Amino acid sequence: MPIGQATLRTAPIGQFPRHAHWSAAVTLGGCLVITMAAIGVHLGGTCSCVAVYKDGRADVVANDAGDRVTPAVVAYRENEKIVGLAAKHGRIRNASNTILKVKQILGRRFDDPQVQKHMAESKCSVIDKDGKPRYEIDTGEELKIVPPEEVMKLIFEKTKETAQSALGSDVNDVVITVPLDFGKNQKNVLRQAAQAAGFNVLRLIHEPAAALLAFGVGQESPAEKSNALVYKLGGSSLSVTIAEVNSGMYRVLASHTNDSIGGECFTDALAQYLASEFQRLLRHDIKNNARAMMKLVNSAEVAKHTLSTLESSNCFVDSLHEGLDFDCSVSRARFESVCSALFNQSVQPIRKLVEEAGLSSSDISKVVLCGGSARIPKLQQMIRDLFPDVDLLNSIPADEVIAVGAAIEAALLLGKENSSLEEASVIVECSARNILAKESNESGSDTYKVVFPSGTPLPARKHHAFQAPGNASSVCLELYESGEKGCEQERNKLAQIVLRDLQLKEGSNHDILSVLTMKRDGSLHVTCTEQGTGISEAVTIDVVL
Repeated sequence: MPIGQATLRTAPIGQFPRHAHWSAAVTLGGCLVITMAAIGVHLGGTCSCVAVYKDGRADVVANDAGDRVTPAVVAYRENEKIVGLAAKHGRIRNASNTILKVKQILGRRFDDPQVQKHMAESKCSVIDKDGKPRYEIDTGEELKIVPPEEVMKLIFEKTKETAQSALGSDVNDVVITVPLDFGKNQKNVLRQAAQAAGFNVLRLIHEPAAALLAFGVGQESPAEKSNALVYKLGGSSLSVTIAEVNSGMYRVLASHTNDSIGGECFTDALAQYLASEFQRLLRHDIKNNARAMMKLVNSAEVAKHTLSTLESSNCFVDSLHEGLDFDCSVSRARFESVCSALFNQSVQPIRKLVEEAGLSSSDISKVVLCGGSARIPKLQQMIRDLFPDVDLLNSIPADEVIAVGAAIEAALLLGKENSSLEEASVIVECSARNILAKESNESGSDTYKVVFPSGTPLPARKHHAFQAPGNASSVCLELYESGEKGCEQERNKLAQIVLRDLQLKEGSNHDILSVLTMKRDGSLHVTCTEQGTGISEAVTIDVVL
């Protein structure tokens, strides 16, 4: 397909049900020449970033405050809605009407564990309305019930305004990134919120794919096969992904996500240290003073960012407590000491994931860093120590990488001639979560066998054979899904199949064969048969929630 003198071959990036996929990549046989502009948006858990592709390159654009990254924070006041840095700083006085981390509950049911976690952390009230989470806003004049998608729409409107201001036009074609584990409903709600904000959503792509695309991984020599690791430490979560790069395509081999650690953990640790220093110097304990601690958190966050480029940072808070000012200098070494446990926790999953993928550190050819906290020098050095002979790609600011990749993909999609987006791409979907069968070992303890590992290309069919005591008249097969191999906390029961009225067998066992078929749409069809009598049961499970 000609675009000027360039040849364009797409690989799958796209809108997927709750599966991972052969991820996005584009191979260029020459220079890409695109005259139109396009937008890429990365909306993370705590911040958003927007990049535009124009005049042959993708660049992140600054918002009206001059910042290249905008806090994904929305505040409600009597007659106005505030988005971004002003909303974040205003939470000190308006915490109950300020919404943070809305992405965490977008498209989820109220009883979802992530929603319950969000409720426990949010200063803004979250209520149950028809089984869905809603924010309760009290501005004094009236009580408002605000759905998460409305909050997301306001954030998208802010990013669109930022992009269009930089482009000087009303361009609205966008590619938006999503995490690997984003479900179908979450993607649909995100897309609808973007469309309500006036965006024309060309495609949703997964964050690791966008990060690889930003650095052109696999695009220079598309025929070569290699493995790349994408390390993302954002404000509220850590994710590590290993992808196989082959013929310009990215295939996810293994992934790990941990939402219990993120950049905010480092900020909070530093804020606690500053509170201890305030108590040591001025004899006042402010750790239980929410307003004072919020001021310290803001100061700690600025210091954390400064320490990524300088050896020390000054923390000054005017009238922190009872009219007392606080002035403290923090060195990079002190910061690293305070957060030493967090650094270890942040790099620990890397080695485990490499082993899970059946690889060694020498099998990884490139490491891509993304997420704002991946800019921390100590963290980068620890990753270098794990991969001493590997290219560490960090020339693009870590908090801008994913948005840049999204803008490049948007430009490539717009650059296709005489072809629809669906015709020009091939989607190869894979399961994003492990599907497990529950078994009992000889001691009677429960064990879980992985039938479909995460990353299995779909459609796929697997046979699972097991035995049950012959003196049992019924046999039960239980199926579960999990995000992490062997992670009991994330193991969710999908269904159980019961074979009843089995003939009793003296001195022998029932031989049971189950056939599991997972389709491209995420549904799982299971047939369970007792081999001796032919008694069988079948069930279809909609894995996409």
